[in-house]
Amino acid sequence: MAEIQDFMLFLGLSWILIVTPGPDLIYVLTKGIASGRKAGLISAFGVTLGILVHTLFAALGLSLILQTSALAFTLVKMLGAGYLIYLGVKMLRSKNQSFELEGGSDVSTKKIFLQGLISNTLNPKVALFFMAFLPQFIRTQEAAVSPLPFVMLGCIFAGFTFLFLATLGYFSGAVGHYLKTRASIAKWINHISGLVMVLLGIRLAFTRK
Repeated sequence: MAEIQDFMLFLGLSWILIVTPGPDLIYVLTKGIASGRKAGLISAFGVTLGILVHTLFAALGLSLILQTSALAFTLVKMLGAGYLIYLGVKMLRSKNQSFELEGGSDVSTKKIFLQGLISNTLNPKVALFFMAFLPQFIRTQEAAVSPLPFVMLGCIFAGFTFLFLATLGYFSGAVGHYLKTRASIAKWINHISGLVMVLLGIRLAFTRK
């Protein structure tokens, strides 16, 4: 049966990846600053629900791949490893993140929620990331691979993401001002996260079924 491995490593890496400046973080921060604390919380919920959708797809798809095709597993593994390394190198070479305000306080909460949900759900990079990240913490010992461990890890990741983004959205006014006046912080976080991505990609490339 499949079981979770290196759980503490998963927790640590999840938090490093969650706090990395990216589209989801910028979206929640922007909506919170532009439309208030409620908008920040709602946008965080929309993004998190999108993560749960990707978790379900990754769990069902990967469980089928792992138990039916060694070749498919290798292809997905190498594709995921390549993507993680590419993303890590891109982060290491990136310039400071900028936080530009968009929209206004008149945007409806429903629209804010749907924007967060749709932008995350329809992002193929997020789907590919989950298919590259989650399998590294699943140990398969038998032919049948249950999707449950994938769902559990994905839900934990989503829970951490909501906790961080909801906190960020609530205090977005002060946080947004702090990041805009200290852009070097975003660059420092990018470099640490980029290195983590590269190491994860290398680790995944040498992972055996």
